[in-house]
Amino acid sequence: MKHLKKIAASALALSLAATSMAYAGGAKIGMITTLSGGGSGLGIDVRDGFMLAINQSDNKDVEVVIEDDARKPELAVQIADKMIQSEKVDILTGIIWSNLAMAVIPSATAQGKFYLSPNAGPSPLAGKGCHPNYFNVAWQNDNLHEAMGAYANSVGYKNSYILAPNYPAGKDALTGYKRFYEGDLAGEVYTKLGATDYAAEIAQIRASGADSVFFFLPGGMGIAFMKQYAASGVDIPVLGPAFSFDQGILGAVGDAALGVKNSSQWSKDLDNEANKAFVASFQEAYGRLPSLYASQGFDTANLILSALEGADVKDADAFRAALKVAEFDSVRGDFRFGNNQHPIQNIYVREVVKEGDVLTNKIVGLGLEQHQDAYAQECGM
Repeated sequence: MKHLKKIAASALALSLAATSMAYAGGAKIGMITTLSGGGSGLGIDVRDGFMLAINQSDNKDVEVVIEDDARKPELAVQIADKMIQSEKVDILTGIIWSNLAMAVIPSATAQGKFYLSPNAGPSPLAGKGCHPNYFNVAWQNDNLHEAMGAYANSVGYKNSYILAPNYPAGKDALTGYKRFYEGDLAGEVYTKLGATDYAAEIAQIRASGADSVFFFLPGGMGIAFMKQYAASGVDIPVLGPAFSFDQGILGAVGDAALGVKNSSQWSKDLDNEANKAFVASFQEAYGRLPSLYASQGFDTANLILSALEGADVKDADAFRAALKVAEFDSVRGDFRFGNNQHPIQNIYVREVVKEGDVLTNKIVGLGLEQHQDAYAQECGM
């Protein structure tokens, strides 16, 4: 069966390649992302990675309209409606937060628009709520956390204290960790989304008897937690996904993050030509190292561009097929979608290190190999 699928995929790729010789079309893309307030660094990185790929392309017929959702679901919905109904975009992308994704994506796809996620991957949209016009180019929310659960087992942790914000991605995070982690839980806590004071949680951790702490607190939440945790003197080892130890966060956290293990499907030291070129060109364009979010924005744009080389975005069936083949040079190396149009990919274990004066990550192991999310079996596609 796998052999037949490979043959079918190869035939489709050849067909699309042949078409692209005569067609390289344009599209109007609406990017809704977080550019102000809490978590704006994530949206800025997605935008900058995305626009780097657009600017490097030879396609002059791609127009990108960018608006700030300020991390507010109601504003994201208003922007999406305006982009679809007034600005006539063909494709939507950009949303960072899963609660905003759940507010926007089902409506957008129901109106016949394509949505490509460069970040948020809520579980309902990977399973029963999957849709032919919805592609996730990053991961399903549980994936990086599942890898850390597997890593905790491998190093012998038996009593983890786990915490995350109380919103869809936070719930997916702890569900993912528990799916692979085989030990006991010293505590399981959901914090307020956007919280910056973690004194109560750190006191609970100190008294819990935990042998490890796993947390998912993206953006400024993770910065606040790590600074307060380091100042508290609690020395229980910390684990997390890349979101809490990514490039934009490490500079703010400082040396308190050194040695922390975290999981990611991407790292700047992944040894492939596309990634080397991306890291160098991002640094040249923006004067900083790229983050996980920047890599996801870059891949999302290049996937769209590759599909436009083979199909007219107005021909939904052809464009959908071109997206699914994913004939582009991903910074992750080989890239492929599962049946629910979420990636099947390696999840790596990274360690926070210092290179000169710069805190960054290096790959130290493989958490999960060619991993598919747990919800794909619920998707009818």
